[in-house]
Amino acid sequence: MGTFIQLVIDGLSTGSIYAALALAIVLVNQATGLINFAQGGMAVLSAYIAWALNGFGIPLVLAILIAIVASFFLGALIERYLIRRFERGDPDTAVVVTIGLLTLITGVCAWIWTYNNRLFPSLFPLETIKVAGAVISVRSLGTILVIVAIMILMQALFLGTKLGLALRAVAINPASSAFSGINVGRSLMVGWGLAAVLGAVAGVLVAPQLTLTPGMMDSALVYALAACILGGLTSPIGVVVAAWLIGVLENLAAVYIPFIGHDLKIAVPFILIFVVLIVRPQGLFGRKAVVRV
Repeated sequence: MGTFIQLVIDGLSTGSIYAALALAIVLVNQATGLINFAQGGMAVLSAYIAWALNGFGIPLVLAILIAIVASFFLGALIERYLIRRFERGDPDTAVVVTIGLLTLITGVCAWIWTYNNRLFPSLFPLETIKVAGAVISVRSLGTILVIVAIMILMQALFLGTKLGLALRAVAINPASSAFSGINVGRSLMVGWGLAAVLGAVAGVLVAPQLTLTPGMMDSALVYALAACILGGLTSPIGVVVAAWLIGVLENLAAVYIPFIGHDLKIAVPFILIFVVLIVRPQGLFGRKAVVRV
């Protein structure tokens, strides 16, 4: 039982990192209707900024806050001066642009800081506690609580604020939103900025668990996209639950299913995706899109 509890908690912690990126992807999708593949690269850049500031003697919490603010403005500027040129064109073109942006940001990080592994200090104590025979790290619990707080705030943003309603309206019909008095350009910039903030949170959460490298978010981005498909791009709560499900099932399958083990555990989310797409194409918590013709 102790091993089972530990696997579940560790899976929830890992899934929380996937969830942070997935929430950023959902936020951009809700604001623009696009899938932002550059989210992982933006998260890495934010983590490097926080690490560099901390290296200059700035306290870690303050360095992370500065990196988060910088990420917001970076995301807004990317939307204003790059993505906006492609948002109203072919959606496939905009997706390719975000993939190119991912490659560019990763390359810039490697050029400035090289591919050497960097140690990133943890926000949470490295202590452990015992629960029912399982040894659980405080960092894992802290990561889970951070994602729960973000999930609640995002759900409140989309359902209970004018900004959230404006973001959803702009994504569905920009022209009608503009006629209703919504500043479409500003809403898009804010959406990308907030998504960059979520990416920054994901970056500073994952960097202490791995090591800080330009490609550290590559696998997390794949899992985040899987969580978006499983949970549904219209539901912040859905993608968080899906990310947790992926993290937990991946851990359990690696230990309790011998032919999967640690080598094939990456197949778990893709098997889940195939099943969900067959049974419920809009995702576990997503809404069906109704199109009038």
